Amino acid sequence: MIEGVQVKQLTTHSDERGFFREIIRSTDEFFKEGFAQWSHSLMYPGVAKAWHIHKTQIDWWYVPAGNLKVALFDKRPESRTFRTLATYFIGENYPACVIKIPAGVAHGCKALGGGVTHLFYITSGIYDPQEEGRISHDDAEIGFNWLAGPEIK
Repeated sequence: MIEGVQVKQLTTHSDERGFFREIIRSTDEFFKEGFAQWSHSLMYPGVAKAWHIHKTQIDWWYVPAGNLKVALFDKRPESRTFRTLATYFIGENYPACVIKIPAGVAHGCKALGGGVTHLFYITSGIYDPQEEGRISHDDAEIGFNWLAGPEIK
C-alpha cells in the first residue's frame, strides 16, 4: 500500500426495495481535509485516463456504476513508499469502497466491462490549473501498461 492512500470499505444496507449506502461523512477522520468540489466523470468501456497528479489537492474516488481499474504511483521523494505502484479494482462488481488519493500520488484509471462507468470524486480544493499535473500514460518511470488486458492465470 502507498503511504497515505486509504481505502474505506462501505456498508450496504439492502432489502427488497434496493439498498442504502453511506459514502462519506464530514466528521470521518478519512475525510478530515474537507470538501471543496464534487465532480462526476462518465467513461466509455476501455477508456483510460492517466496520469494525473496534484501538488496539494487530495482526491476521494467512488464508483457507483460500472467498474474501474485504478493505478496509483507514489511520486513523493520524502515518502517511505516512493516509486511504489499499486492497483485497485473498484465499482459495482467489487466490494463497495472509497479510495483516498493523497497529493503527490499519480493516479489513473481504466473503465472495465461492456457498459459505461461513472466516477464520482470529491476534491479538497476547487479546480485550479496551477494545481493540475499531467504525466504521459506511457511514462517510463511508472512503467504501467494501460493497454494490457487481464492477467492470464
